[in-house]
Formats: sequence, structure tokens, C-alpha cells
Amino acid sequence: MTIKSVRNDADLAAALARLDELWGAPLDSEEGHELEVLAALIEKYEDEHYPMPASNPVDAAEFLREQQSLSIRTTP
Repeated sequence: MTIKSVRNDADLAAALARLDELWGAPLDSEEGHELEVLAALIEKYEDEHYPMPASNPVDAAEFLREQQSLSIRTTP
């Protein structure tokens, strides 16, 4: 198992491609360990370079409603 740091977007792309190859590997295998380490490195890089802002609760509820094709009922 050879794992490199994720320091730029090219490294990120390579790590994501390898992660895709390893997906579904048994957790107690060498591939499973590599998957776990890669996931942590990817998460750290993305958190630092592509942070997700906190969502507004109203916007989150609206998004969920749209995703589930729900409608808003109003009472007369």
C-alpha cells in the first residue's frame, strides 16, 4: 500500500480515482485500510480547500421538500 498526501487538486483527483477502485473492499483487508486512510486524507483536503458553509434551516427544509416532491398545504 502506497499512500501519498493530498496537497493539490491533481492529488485529489488521483486519490478520488483510487478511492473509487477500493470502494467496497472489506474493512479488515489491506485495501480496506487504504480506503480508510484515503477517505480521511480526502476529507481533510476538501475541508480546508472547499469548505461547506452552514445551511439555513429554512433553505434545508425547502431543499428536502423539493427532493421528495412534496407540496406545501395551506389551510383556508
